[in-house]
Amino acid sequence: QVQLVESGGGLVQAGDSLRLSCAASGRTFSSYVMGWFRQAPGKERELLARIRASGLVTYYADSVQGRVTISRDNTKNTVYLQMNSLKPEDTAVYYCAGGPSSGSLNYWGQGTQVTVSS
Repeated sequence: QVQLVESGGGLVQAGDSLRLSCAASGRTFSSYVMGWFRQAPGKERELLARIRASGLVTYYADSVQGRVTISRDNTKNTVYLQMNSLKPEDTAVYYCAGGPSSGSLNYWGQGTQVTVSS
């Protein structure tokens, strides 16, 4: 069993930066694929970025490409999402998820709210 806890969200202004963190419990984190998702009110959940256990980044969504960086520190059981040049349309609840493969991201955090004001 893996538990994920996101942090780092908040209220920021357009153009600001934020770094989200996702701390994982359990010894399997270092072997897991991890991803960051977001869901805005009235919209479907969107995969933003995905990273393999090795640290290889395998996906960025077009909507955030060039503005976000996913990374992980397996010694700290933590995955990060650095977000720059934030826009009001980035306002959403951000979730991290993890699992043994890209198609099996079975473990989810509770989410952290990001609100970007114009």
